[in-house]
Amino acid sequence: MTTPTDTIAAIATAPGAGGVGIVRLSGPRASEIAQALCGRALRPRHAHHVHFEDEDGGTLDDGVAIAFVAPASYTGEDVVELQGHGSPVVLQQLLARCRALGARLARPGEFSERAFLNGRLDLAQAEAVADLIAAGDVRAARAARRALDGAFSSRCDALAAELLHLRVHVEAMIDFSDEPIDALGGDVVAARLDALAGSLGTLLAEAEQGRRLRDGVHAVIVGPPNAGKSSLLNALAGSARAIVTDIAGTTRDLLHETVRVAGAELTLVDTAGLREAGDAIEREGIRRARAELRRADLAVVVLDARDPQAGLDAVADDIADVPAHVIVHNKADLLAGGDAPGDGLYVSAHTGAGLDALRAALAAHVAGPVAGEGAFTARQRHVDALRAADDAVVDARDTLQAQSLELTAEALRIAHDALGEITGRVLPDDLLGHIFSSFCIGK
Repeated sequence: MTTPTDTIAAIATAPGAGGVGIVRLSGPRASEIAQALCGRALRPRHAHHVHFEDEDGGTLDDGVAIAFVAPASYTGEDVVELQGHGSPVVLQQLLARCRALGARLARPGEFSERAFLNGRLDLAQAEAVADLIAAGDVRAARAARRALDGAFSSRCDALAAELLHLRVHVEAMIDFSDEPIDALGGDVVAARLDALAGSLGTLLAEAEQGRRLRDGVHAVIVGPPNAGKSSLLNALAGSARAIVTDIAGTTRDLLHETVRVAGAELTLVDTAGLREAGDAIEREGIRRARAELRRADLAVVVLDARDPQAGLDAVADDIADVPAHVIVHNKADLLAGGDAPGDGLYVSAHTGAGLDALRAALAAHVAGPVAGEGAFTARQRHVDALRAADDAVVDARDTLQAQSLELTAEALRIAHDALGEITGRVLPDDLLGHIFSSFCIGK
């Protein structure tokens, strides 16, 4: 990783006329450029009322300038914030003047990238900056703030430190491989691997919840034909999003609708009824439904309440690999006598009965067993890295039991590297560019 040596500039905040707009500078020439623009030197960490001057000494705008001297700044470099009136025209003039004085335009996310490169943030914390900006409610904002404060990173670092100690121990055992493993502390290593696996499993569950909080839950509405899937989607969405008829096989393609529950987005996907019959178009819809199930977080299984077991038997194989299920007995209003014959969620998309209980069940799934004040945001790449580390620790336990110390050491290295990818201690090619390109300019 190379530390940048140039100076960048960007419009960090542009609220429009009547508000405050900010142009931000970062790099070795930030203070020099700001002095030329403001006509005076800036005292660090002090707000100055200044007039921003053009190349002829005329006034572009007046506002506030604040300088931060490296390394005590967001990026770890000299940083200057120029706060002016929120006119986009004025801000563009300020930005053009900064460029004329030697700055270049910042790339999306480059300020946070520099903070990472200069050791002010690790990679997970830098990503949390974008998550905080994009937070849709208070719960998501708090979770992003905890990730930015290092709640996730510190636990990854603690696990990585334990892995490093185990690697050192196993490498020492290899050096004395002519001795019995038990005599070299094999039981101690095995016990520590068991404890590490438990800690990784807990963190993986919390990271998965953080991923759901950030990305939302992907829920697929599935069931046999004519169970009322499209009617249920319309009822949950509060609008007639899907075509509803009494004809089996009406739904041919996927229909997505996003609702917000428990502080996170839930993407509901209506699918074709699962069966083996049907024409070529319906069969393609069924193929797409099954493909959607393979990447679902949750299957909302809609059954006809009058014969739920037949419907469940029809879709059992298709939903077997989906991580979680919510079983919904629809058309409860058509039951003889109006009484539900057993436990479960009995609803009527037609009358609205039971929909509040269904929403509560969906909210409970989104919230998950580990949600709360300790929750933090995470991304799919974090979850994938933790899974890779978890799998590698399992391999290490197995190879240790088989007394294959070289394979144990390699498995521990893989686990250690996987955790390092989360915080940026270990970086695959092009990872930085992929991550920071998704940020907004000025962050």
